[in-house]
Amino acid sequence: MKELEEGDQLRLDFDKIAKVAQQTKGVIPVAVQHADTHEVILLAYTNEEAFRKTLETGRLILWSTSRNELWEKGKTSGETFSLVEARVNCEQNSLLYRVRPNRGGICHTRNRRGEPRNCFYRRINLQTGTLENLDP
Repeated sequence: MKELEEGDQLRLDFDKIAKVAQQTKGVIPVAVQHADTHEVILLAYTNEEAFRKTLETGRLILWSTSRNELWEKGKTSGETFSLVEARVNCEQNSLLYRVRPNRGGICHTRNRRGEPRNCFYRRINLQTGTLENLDP
């Protein structure tokens, strides 16, 4: 079991934005929402090239800040997504992509049934501060 991805302890990475800013120039955050259920399923980054390719192809293409390369979400797993709508915030420094899964889930983690989950599968217990897995 990977403790960060499956454990019940809250360990937020408050340095993520600083790391991204140091390692990668020209990216903005993208909230990815399921077009049908309205569930937020992923938070990622895009750069100008990934943004253009997403609009041109209608597929969810992002910028991997860990690998510093274009990343078509789900290309290796088969869990790809079609772009339904793109929105920009008031300051034009973040995006919202509304997408539709072509096959299944989005996250690289899987539940006990072996099914891919959405990335926001744990809830913070407001009384204890521990994590509760909503899709074990």
